[in-house]
Amino acid sequence: MLPFLSQAPEHVDLDQVTDRVRRVFAIESTTIADGHTTVARFRGHLIQDSEPAWRWLSAELRPLGCTPLFRVEGGEQVVIVATGIVAPPASRTWISLVLLGLTIISMMMSAGLNEWLSQQPAAVVEPIAGDVFALLWTGLQHMDLGWPFMVSMIAILGAHELGHFIAARIHREPASPPYFIPLPLSLLGTMGAVINLKAPPANKRVLLDIGAAGPIAGLVVAIPVLIVGLMLSAPLRALPVDQVTGFEGNSILYVLLKWLVFGRFLPEPAALGDLPGWLTMLRFYGLGVFPAGGGTDVFLGQVAWAGWAGLLVTSLNLIPAGPLDGGHALYVLIGPAARRLVPAIVAVLVVLGFFWMGWFLWAGLVLLLGRTHAEPLDQITELDPVRRWVAVGLLVAFVFVFMPVPLQAGF
Repeated sequence: MLPFLSQAPEHVDLDQVTDRVRRVFAIESTTIADGHTTVARFRGHLIQDSEPAWRWLSAELRPLGCTPLFRVEGGEQVVIVATGIVAPPASRTWISLVLLGLTIISMMMSAGLNEWLSQQPAAVVEPIAGDVFALLWTGLQHMDLGWPFMVSMIAILGAHELGHFIAARIHREPASPPYFIPLPLSLLGTMGAVINLKAPPANKRVLLDIGAAGPIAGLVVAIPVLIVGLMLSAPLRALPVDQVTGFEGNSILYVLLKWLVFGRFLPEPAALGDLPGWLTMLRFYGLGVFPAGGGTDVFLGQVAWAGWAGLLVTSLNLIPAGPLDGGHALYVLIGPAARRLVPAIVAVLVVLGFFWMGWFLWAGLVLLLGRTHAEPLDQITELDPVRRWVAVGLLVAFVFVFMPVPLQAGF
């Protein structure tokens, strides 16, 4: 029995299985299996459209305790009848609610602490800066200051995960509720949120719909939150003459949104140095190297900080590898060939790791999980033209939201 299937029957009537397969599939040859994991393998070709054919056959074989797998092997269509059915466990909603509550507290503590510390003189900050317990207590005392960030960030993360969840429900795919991950005393107070698919998706179209719904829904919320947040963060302020670090990361979309609100490319250095202006700023946006000499920038308030974090979370999810949303988009476009791009992606992340150490961690995760994809039960059904453009659009969106250096040493 395959790991995602359960309730395998003690005996399967091969004649009944063959009869049902024959109604949607012209059988040219049959290989009988031992019945432990599969009943039989049928080679031939479908006699109707693959998507409704798989769904009909899946419903017909379920009472027999079997699940059909549509595959292409050596250029031939194959129907594998596996023993067992998809029977996902019930969701533990209470865990999701507890984690949501803890994440709300963690976000408010972190944002409230940062807000309070930013208003205090160095003489007050220095004694507690290295004391974890003092920081926790201070965060609890001032967590009420962090509600604007918490509301904005929960809205963005919630939209992202609910996008996945609702798309899964529309396709009747079993999925867990969103699980938020608290991380107290961090810049964001959270490591994001996830949902789990409890079974492989029906086909590539379903996989794309579920994978794309998250980042699309997240951006629909994050972009207006960021625009409003930038407006609330006005006016622009002068940078210290010696500040060359401590800037939040820039993506193409983030730079354009700052230009939309303020009509300027920010941060705007007072002096460009020896390099041409465009090259100086390209080096800053790409590698985080800001020229000394001061300048002008927007100092993000809590709402803008949440909007910026929403772009960061989206960019990380859209990395085109493995089980990430971007990995799903690449997989449904080029299939197993996506695995061959993993070494190149890891190499790029390792190089970027010398400018932001967090990329070393992500390089390790991609190396570990980058060759793992959600294998659809029906691998014969391909994307329709609209979905193909959606998948391409997700990869283009990754280019627009990707931040080469998300955070600098000054943070």
